[in-house]
Amino acid sequence: MESYDELADEVSSIERRVSDAIFDAVRAQLREDGADAAKELERRLSKIRRSLQKAESLLRGASDD
Repeated sequence: MESYDELADEVSSIERRVSDAIFDAVRAQLREDGADAAKELERRLSKIRRSLQKAESLLRGASDD
């Protein structure tokens, strides 16, 4: 069984990938559809990133229990 810290490390890795995807997607969206579409995409991806950050934090806190 994986430890909570190992799971937290995996979630952190995914969060970094999502952060990279935010910049790539927003940049591409700006070129194609303009600022309004890019803003909505950035909002959705940022929400995902924040959720992953929260999950990582909760997992790291669980290892202290």
